[in-house]
Amino acid sequence: MNILTVRVGAEPRHPEHTDGMHQTPVYYYSSTSNLTRRFAEHLTENDGRPVRDLADAEVRQSEADAPWVLLTPSYKAGNDDQVTLPAAVRAFLRSAVTRRNLVGIIGSGNRNFGRYYQAAARELAELSGRPILFEFELSGTPEDVTRCAEILGELDRALATG
Repeated sequence: MNILTVRVGAEPRHPEHTDGMHQTPVYYYSSTSNLTRRFAEHLTENDGRPVRDLADAEVRQSEADAPWVLLTPSYKAGNDDQVTLPAAVRAFLRSAVTRRNLVGIIGSGNRNFGRYYQAAARELAELSGRPILFEFELSGTPEDVTRCAEILGELDRALATG
């Protein structure tokens, strides 16, 4: 996957900046385990990246009117009938504007789920045509956070150059 080929139709209206560079916000959902939340918070600690919690009704009911990245866990643990994408993420993606501005996906999962590991991120990537930028297990390692932050920085630079 080459994230440098990501194309975006519109310049962000409310850019987040660190050292003059726009940082693409990460919208995430985390269950009560808070594993995904911890990873999102570590991204912010790493480089000040803005993160938005989809458990917050105000965030979930808003529209992402600029490029954004989704960080989602997978919950399917071996039952083909289970829905993999959390309800809060599905609700946020109901907006056509939000779906159009999605530029990439970060997946969180548990390898104990076997073939369903990262199922939500992979299914959404296939349906949306957006790339999976990074995958990690549980709350990730410090190395995972560093690597993901690097990938997001590359995405920011690619989006800035159009």
